[in-house]
Amino acid sequence: MEKVIPFLMFQDGKAEEAMNFYTSLIEDSEITTIVRYGANEGGDEGTIMQANFTLKGQEFMCIDSNIKHEFSFTPSFSIYVTCNTEDEIRNLYQRLNESGQALMPLDDYGFSKKFGWLNDRFGVSWQLNLPK
Repeated sequence: MEKVIPFLMFQDGKAEEAMNFYTSLIEDSEITTIVRYGANEGGDEGTIMQANFTLKGQEFMCIDSNIKHEFSFTPSFSIYVTCNTEDEIRNLYQRLNESGQALMPLDDYGFSKKFGWLNDRFGVSWQLNLPK
């Protein structure tokens, strides 16, 4: 086995928008490769056939699905982020929650200084933690 990489499948051509958003929020993050569908290929021309990006060194892979599925992302799989400061967790929670859905509002739940869980506008679930 060479490596294990989280894989995100976006619908409605949102993969590139999501990658740009995520890499703009988290420092030391970048889009590393993008392969787009061309004319007369298996997806809409210009959408993401396959792309890779990193968030703080963690590699992710994503695609734009040209097939409409009856499923999407679920909170049972989430991206877990450990934050360093109150400002960092507050800012990240606010930005990710824009047009998203709060599952657990940012608060002290006893097991950390501050914690929040949400689905972003793309449906991807995030857990943000500020340890004690």
